[in-house]
Amino acid sequence: MRFVPLLLTCTVSCELAAQANSPVGPATGVPAGAHAVEQRTRGSREGIRLVASFDGLGARFTGPHGRVALRNPSDNALAVGRRHVVQTVNAQLAIFSRTGKPLYGPLPTNTVFRGFGGPCEEILSGDAVVRYDQLADRWLLVLPTFRRAVPRRTPPGPRRAVLPRPAPTRDTGVRVAPPRPGPEPPGGTYAMCYAVSATDDPMGPWYRYEFTRPLFPDYPRPAVWPDGYYVPTSTGDDVIEKHVCVAERTRMLRGERARELCRLVPGVNFLNTADLDGRQRPPRGAPNLVLAAGGSQLAGVTDASELQLWRFHVDWADTARTTLVGPERVAVAPYRYLCGGQLTSCVPQPGVARRLDAQGDKLMARVVYRQFGARGSIVAAHSVNTANGAGGVRWYELHAAVDHPVTLAQQGTFAPDSSYRWMPSPAIDRFGNVGIGYSFGSASQFPGQRFAARTPRDPPGTLGLREVALVNGEAAQTTTLRWQDYTQTAVDPLDDCTIWYVGDYFKAGDSAYSTRIGAFRLPGCR
Repeated sequence: MRFVPLLLTCTVSCELAAQANSPVGPATGVPAGAHAVEQRTRGSREGIRLVASFDGLGARFTGPHGRVALRNPSDNALAVGRRHVVQTVNAQLAIFSRTGKPLYGPLPTNTVFRGFGGPCEEILSGDAVVRYDQLADRWLLVLPTFRRAVPRRTPPGPRRAVLPRPAPTRDTGVRVAPPRPGPEPPGGTYAMCYAVSATDDPMGPWYRYEFTRPLFPDYPRPAVWPDGYYVPTSTGDDVIEKHVCVAERTRMLRGERARELCRLVPGVNFLNTADLDGRQRPPRGAPNLVLAAGGSQLAGVTDASELQLWRFHVDWADTARTTLVGPERVAVAPYRYLCGGQLTSCVPQPGVARRLDAQGDKLMARVVYRQFGARGSIVAAHSVNTANGAGGVRWYELHAAVDHPVTLAQQGTFAPDSSYRWMPSPAIDRFGNVGIGYSFGSASQFPGQRFAARTPRDPPGTLGLREVALVNGEAAQTTTLRWQDYTQTAVDPLDDCTIWYVGDYFKAGDSAYSTRIGAFRLPGCR
């Protein structure tokens, strides 16, 4: 039999609450002025080439260590190196060749902490996220723990270890549920677990780190920056505040003792730190830029016309001088959260009553940053209502320079028809091409994954290249409204312009999701 547990990574009984209380129906209404930035026609120019496409972790996946134990939502994350592709789905990890051959896994994501002890080894939670640090040619794996544990008397130092190589076993298809954990200890703490590879080989040695956290560390969004690994988290589903932390990257790359510094930001919807793509660094000492969408679903505010921005400057020589300054307000075209925000029954599917969540209240996917000479470009995206009663991809490109205001360079909402496009993940390549992967579906088309893009020659605010399908869905998801929660793009370090993307879909006859990994090349990329 197939055992597919559904682990929901939030601090309240979100699935039951969502199914009982969420509005059911299409996206309704947009604020005045939102339609002015809608792109209502498809891009007409060819130029997007799908150069790799293969199934990742999912319902029928079998790797060197058997079949995957799926959880829902998938929490898809992807990183691409010079020789490998690493994927995590919630609490499972696999390593592929760049052509899609499974090389390692599937195994629990905390396998990398085997022998480390403490909560990082003992607690298997969801929301694992993987990144590739192009500046150092290293891998970064971040795991939160969603249960409190007794803090260690002596904080553990970094311990170098190679990924264990369990012997491949014949898979029977039987899944045994893990033992139920005991009560959480009073006065216990959560943890954020970091693993940094010692080389560019993810199957080689890793340095492991454990940092305690007083607050629930949901939805970590790790970002690479020269002076640190920045990781914001959500402190709870019913709290309008967020945590943003930075870990001492330079020391972690050397396997030395390191520190993590955190700041609490009250009254904010969801924070996302700028994640550096490419090898050109921002100006020395430039702070990491932290973005949030406006509004607050918990406060009943689902319309906004701004992005909020903070500047996080860390000083490792004198940590008392570390600052998080903001918010600055960046005015943008008005928008309304798709279907009113997260945990709402939103996207229709053919032949079933079940609608899917769109996580429309936040900049969920990574916020990407790229340096072009003296100018930094930031690209962010989220899901919004459209004038024709569906879901669209709202995206922004911002320009940044040290000691200057961040300015809006362009914006658009990709909404060429009445289908739903949601949960977008953007990237910007070394030529300034912007590519965005996203989920696609409607009452007549099963949910799948698509990709659209633009070149700098396109009119501002438009995705001028013809939309392409990474994978078309073949069936509806009926077991839960939670769909993915997020997906991820990754820019290829070999050419710094191929954009990789991963997302969910269902195969005909399956009751659990599959994932498809693809790579796209845009004009100028060879």
